[in-house]
Parts: sequence; structure tokens; C-alpha cells
Amino acid sequence: MSQITNTILMIRPVAFRMNEETAVNNYFQEDLQLRNTEINANAQAEFDAFVAKLRGVGVNVIVEDDDLKMDTPDSVFPNNWVSFHENGTVAMYPMFAENRRRERREEVINRLEKEGFTVDGFMDYTEAEDQGYFLEGTGSLLLDRVNKKAYCAISPRADEELVIEFCEDFEYDPVIFTANQTAKNQRLPIYHTNVMMALAENFAVICLDTIDDKHEKKNVIKHLKETKKEIITITEEQMHQFAGNMLQVQGKDHKYMVMSEAARSSLKPDQVKAIQKHCKILSSDLTTIETCGGGSARCMMAEVFLPKKLAIA
Repeated sequence: MSQITNTILMIRPVAFRMNEETAVNNYFQEDLQLRNTEINANAQAEFDAFVAKLRGVGVNVIVEDDDLKMDTPDSVFPNNWVSFHENGTVAMYPMFAENRRRERREEVINRLEKEGFTVDGFMDYTEAEDQGYFLEGTGSLLLDRVNKKAYCAISPRADEELVIEFCEDFEYDPVIFTANQTAKNQRLPIYHTNVMMALAENFAVICLDTIDDKHEKKNVIKHLKETKKEIITITEEQMHQFAGNMLQVQGKDHKYMVMSEAARSSLKPDQVKAIQKHCKILSSDLTTIETCGGGSARCMMAEVFLPKKLAIA
């Protein structure tokens, strides 16, 4: 059982723009005064440069193109609709925005099988959409795969009962809390756990200031300490620069904490030092994707933990 992988699935955008359906509760999104064609071209350039950097350090990046006729502006964030597990299970998740439900494409799963991965079964939670309940993949669920804990900040996109159902199905212990940010002059739920928290093998980057309930905060700290994770705290201001939206991956010779340029620039020297004690930092400019999409580096990477097919001698 491993916490990190060297194989990442990424979806190259073809119709990227600010998604009006997600903007209602994603307070990280902002409008760029550019035409959608320009926004998409900028996003593609950022995407391609990011993929090149990951491949340059030996990460196995599987890139699948988005399908233009689907009109899926947020397809660049596949980790919200699918997760891939070591036992060969593919989990499919219920999405808050109707136009994001079209991101779930069979050909993406077929591509992984073509790349030599085994899919042994599906865990499909998507019917919950019909009742208005949502759980947006590893955007909502931060999985400590080694210690079998699932951290989740409850929000309109992360239903508590669905979290518990996932944990029962995959045999994880739920660590449930509420994380808020100041938006519209009030404290409102953060849309995804993975913008305020990142879990690596031996450490966690977390904005504890977002957990307003002190008992919930103590509980999260307790679970992180129990599993011997060094806690690296960030401020809400840094969180808004996507400093919580990071992912640790395995490169050819080193492990990397992957983040955007904005996240890297927001970190203080002691925070950088704390991360670099455990692994190297890899950052890439994702300004357009962050601004219009309200998501960053971690959201763009769906980790592949599926077993490889056995080669027939």
C-alpha cells in the first residue's frame, strides 16, 4: 500500500472557461475579462507546460483530450469525478454542477486499460445526484491510503452520509469536519477539502484557521499526529493562493510536492524548508486555470493506483 504514485491521469482542456454553474459556491473563481477562446488557449498552454515539467522529472502522465462536443469547461479537473484504487476498483462520484457530470467518459477508463492497467470493478455513487447529494472525488476526500483515513470537509459538494458510505465500501475511517472561508462578508463552507489541505507520505499541509470549531480542529490534529504526519500550517491568505492544493508524486529519482507557481510564491521560507525536508518542490504557472477554474495543480491530477496487467510470457 502506497500513499503516492508515479502515474497521473490528466485531461487536456478544449473548452475551458469560467464555469457559471460552479461559481455559485466556489469562491476561488474570478472572471477574467478575456474572450473564451483566449482563456482556453492560455489554459492549454499552461496545461502543456505543466505536463512537460512532470514528465521531465519522470512522472508517468497519461493525457487524454477532452471532447469538444461535451462542452465541459472544468474537464481539466478529473480528480472530482473519478478515483483509481490499488484493488482495481474505479470509483465514480456525484457532481454538483450538471455540466460537470458530462466529464464522466467511458473512453477515459478505456484509455487506462489500453495503457496496461487492470480495472476489476466499479463503485458508482452517481445516483445520489438524483436526490441532490454530492461527493466530488478526491476534491472532497483526502485519502490517507496507508492508514486508511479519509479526511473530508463537509460542504454543498461533500455530503456526510456519502462520505460514510464511501468509507464503509473502501474500509476507511472518516475524519469529518467543516472548513470555512470568509466570502461575501461571512464564513461560508470551502467547496473542496483539497484546497485547504494536502496529505503527503510523512507530512500534511493544512489551513487550520479554516476549521472554526475547536473540537473538530483538535480531532483533525489528533488524527494527523496519530499517523506521525508533520503538520505544516498555512494561512487563509496562502490558501487563496492555492497553497493547500498540492499533491505529492513519485518521479524517476525523487519525490515531488507538486503545486502552482502562485502557491510556491506564497510560501514562507520556513514552510518551503519544512516541505523540502521530505521531498523536492515542483511548481508550474497555472494562473488562467486557477483564476477561471477556481482549482489548481492538485485538482488537475487524478492519481492512478490501479494494478498493472501481468505480462504474458
